[in-house]
Amino acid sequence: MPVLVMKFGGTSVANLDRIRRAAKRVGVEVAKGYDVIVIVSAMSGKTNELVGWVDEISPLYDAREYDAVVSSGENVTAGLMALTLQEMDVPARSWQGWQVPLITTSAHSAARIEEIPTKNINQKFAEGMKVAVVAGFQGISPEGRITTLGRGGSDTTAVAFAAAFEAERCDIYTDVDGVYTTDPRICGKARKLDKISFEEMLELASLGAKVLQTRSVELAMRYKVKLRVLSSFEEQSDEAGTLVCDEEEIMESNVVSGVAYSRDEAQMTLLSVADRPGIAATIFGALSDAGVNVDMIVQDVSEEGRTNMTFSLPVDQVKRAEKAMNDIKGVSLNYDTLQIEPDVAKVSVVGIGMRSQSGVAAKMFKVLSDEGINIKVITTSEIKISVLIDRKYMELAVQALHDAFGLDKAA
Repeated sequence: MPVLVMKFGGTSVANLDRIRRAAKRVGVEVAKGYDVIVIVSAMSGKTNELVGWVDEISPLYDAREYDAVVSSGENVTAGLMALTLQEMDVPARSWQGWQVPLITTSAHSAARIEEIPTKNINQKFAEGMKVAVVAGFQGISPEGRITTLGRGGSDTTAVAFAAAFEAERCDIYTDVDGVYTTDPRICGKARKLDKISFEEMLELASLGAKVLQTRSVELAMRYKVKLRVLSSFEEQSDEAGTLVCDEEEIMESNVVSGVAYSRDEAQMTLLSVADRPGIAATIFGALSDAGVNVDMIVQDVSEEGRTNMTFSLPVDQVKRAEKAMNDIKGVSLNYDTLQIEPDVAKVSVVGIGMRSQSGVAAKMFKVLSDEGINIKVITTSEIKISVLIDRKYMELAVQALHDAFGLDKAA
């Protein structure tokens, strides 16, 4: 039988009624002749509750026990989903990560999937099981301990299962009905895309779009897994949602496919840094050791042996970064002043059409200039242009760029 993977996020299984609704969708696919692997998240809000309990008991917790606690939310959902399907006379059973077994690295709370043997589940399919309900977000380390894959890890679980079982498709059910040209809450003209390329989705996910976890898109791109993003709250057709696929499957597309944003950014600048070989390695090595995720980086032209180094980072990591820079000042790094701007945002335009059409950057910068928005930092890639601006102008920038590139209209 062909295999289909269906993943249901926390809002899609938030209570028993929603679990029943999701189970009906699974039943429809079983009736079409599929063997179905269902990946479930914890019920909405449950993981946050479990994390809160761990923090309250042990702020400096053992990461192994943290994983044992927070992974339990998915186990509950998997069992309830299997019971619901059985009540519908659909042969189903639940699987925890260790029962598959989904083998991961030993990096607790941030583990990576190493292997998904197909033998156990395929054997049960051969014996008449129609649905394997697998607890997402979790696996087992080489030491035999439960591990978790980090927030959003159930998306990664689903794509990895689709790759391992050579599934026909991986359907991600969530609280939105697809991938939009930008956030509909900010721009009322945002349009749902019928198709988007893996590369564009990867950029949008990494730039702040919350529809899919970045690692899940990376996996889908590597193993050519067809992804479909759907709403679990609307009636479905075969053309519903957004298909994330190879660029070759998209006949026509706009030059720019989407506008993404990240609200909670900060900018740090080291003024008058002694310009010498290895200075960047010193700065960003110290930030890496402190667990700071640096994004956009700009270095000024050196004058009289001094330069300025500017970079962006998540606003909640500013204190950590400030301490890291202060700790090496006068020891391995010589600079005059550390400037911090905590109220900035990143706005990006993304599109595979940029490869073959010039003028996108010029148009973007002109649009922002016409709106009186000053650009602080710019970075580009083959299919992306990102700028750092004052946070108060973020929504205006998103709306203006969406209009300027005609994203409310199909190609």
